[in-house]
Amino acid sequence: MNTRSRSQQWLTVQDILDDLEIPRRTWQRWRELGRTPRCKRLPNGELRISRANYDRWLDSLEEVA
Repeated sequence: MNTRSRSQQWLTVQDILDDLEIPRRTWQRWRELGRTPRCKRLPNGELRISRANYDRWLDSLEEVA
């Protein structure tokens, strides 16, 4: 697996903020409420979210109109 495809498997919080067009405070509030996708905390304290977890989380938010 090359480096580029490996890095695309993991998202940063900023990647998600940009994708959802939400402020960081909204993300923090959702984290406090347990409403974000599962995250991994790196040794440096930063969070990473797998692309698969993010996609599943988005799918779980879908509502029937």
